Amino acid sequence: MTSRRNKYLLLVSSLATLLLLILAAYQENVAREWRRLQREYRSLLGSPQAQDFQIQLRQVYAPNLRATDRCITCHVGMAPGESGIKGHKVFINHADVGHDPLQYGCVVCHAGQGRATEKADAHGTAPHWPSPMLPKRYSYAGCGGCHAYLAVPNLDLVARGRGLFERYDCLACHRLDGRGGTLRPGGAQGLTAPDLSRSGTSFRRDWYDHHLAERAKGAQAAWQTSFGAIQPGDRIALNEFLSSRVGAPGLVEAKALFHSLGCRGCHKIGGVGGDDGPDLTREGEKDPARLDYTHVPGEKTLANWLAEHFKNPAQIVAGSQMPLLGLAPEKIDSLVLYLFSLRRIDFPEAYWPKDRIRADRFGEREFATDGATLYGAFCAACHGQHGEGMRYPGAAAFPAIGNPDFLAIASDRFIKATIQHGRPGRRMPAWGEKEGGLRPAEIDAVVAQVRAFGNGIPSPAETELRRWAKGDIQEGAQLFAGSCAGCHGAAGEGKEGLQLRNQVLLKHATDRYLIESIRRGRHGTSMSSFAQPALSHRQLSDQEIEAIVTFIRTWEVAS
Repeated sequence: MTSRRNKYLLLVSSLATLLLLILAAYQENVAREWRRLQREYRSLLGSPQAQDFQIQLRQVYAPNLRATDRCITCHVGMAPGESGIKGHKVFINHADVGHDPLQYGCVVCHAGQGRATEKADAHGTAPHWPSPMLPKRYSYAGCGGCHAYLAVPNLDLVARGRGLFERYDCLACHRLDGRGGTLRPGGAQGLTAPDLSRSGTSFRRDWYDHHLAERAKGAQAAWQTSFGAIQPGDRIALNEFLSSRVGAPGLVEAKALFHSLGCRGCHKIGGVGGDDGPDLTREGEKDPARLDYTHVPGEKTLANWLAEHFKNPAQIVAGSQMPLLGLAPEKIDSLVLYLFSLRRIDFPEAYWPKDRIRADRFGEREFATDGATLYGAFCAACHGQHGEGMRYPGAAAFPAIGNPDFLAIASDRFIKATIQHGRPGRRMPAWGEKEGGLRPAEIDAVVAQVRAFGNGIPSPAETELRRWAKGDIQEGAQLFAGSCAGCHGAAGEGKEGLQLRNQVLLKHATDRYLIESIRRGRHGTSMSSFAQPALSHRQLSDQEIEAIVTFIRTWEVAS
């Protein structure tokens, strides 16, 4: 009986093993998702193509980039020699991105796990894969792995240029992101003109003169009906907009938004920016599994984490000093796109695009160096978009450097020295001294922008000695304790008001500047005029104000 039982057991186990092998063979050779997709693709092809189509693994191999991607095993329409099927979410051709994606593989741009053939593995949503595929709506962020778009202006200028492009009816002749260059109601039509969706890659600055010359010839009626004179200021905005069109829809605008919110004042990118916040150079490569989702509602993805962090930084990251920006959802989405683009693909320099070479090897700026863009990128988060000053919950107010009372007494020399040397011990960096700071010409541009906030208030002439106040120090100490210490601190350490004991301030501020600051105050801020009586303080005479300044000067360390 034992022998027979063993024989039955052996037979059953053999049959079970055979069934498992048959099932495994079926799974591998018939039921694999990529095989099912390829069979579906073949069924949608015409008869000649269907007969030639072989169901097999397909891959892109780029040895110089160390890339082997099998994405085209499922996305068959993107494989070499395949025509693709329009409208199908898997079998469509690759979008036109200005170069052949098959030269570089797929993961270089889209991330994910290129050698996998199962959807979850390939898209990187499998557990513990550190680099999941970019979300579809942020797919153009992959361009940032190679490209470093240069001289991107602030968002206001880009948005103004886009509006002018439509207002001047450039779409009558040109196409932009799939729009324009088509028949109009009544049969009106423009010219067959270049598609400007990627105008930034080969932008010609003399386009306006060329258009004027063609209009003067009058060879075609469309030149008379569709083109006219454009004001110089409008041409500048159009130039900035058209030169920003470099093939990644929405990405340059996202970068322009980043350059308008003062983010570089706290964060470095590519070695340039502040040190208060984390370096964002490779922010888009963060491993989602390493993030803390304790206070993050919704999906446990990098995209959701970034979006929630923009909404409420301190709630997501305990102790974060990043302020609540109060951004609209579409702007948050745009910033998430930009942060996803902050990635670096490490491959031989022979494959680097020109813009990355110019940025990494020749130090060209990724932001425009006009005063408005520089101010927006480095200063706006603290001092406001127009120099109006900012106040965030739990933090002291940042100075209103566009205040007319300030600009009336602060010389360009003083403003420049403040930007160059900062305020040690405070949030204001020394942009002219720190690594990753501003260059001399850039500082001059920022000074000019700050001065422009005054709508014509000139830089005051500094014709008298910088140090001339000779008031009574003891009287000044008493007056300071009674009138100034509440905001500026008993030892000038700064509280609601500025830190007056700061050595850089004391070195570069003239006595006239300090006296006029007390006498005039800053209208619209908590610093009122002490030359006028108020409920919060008594009126001070010129002699008493001079005594206070003399006392403040006792904090200055001789250099």
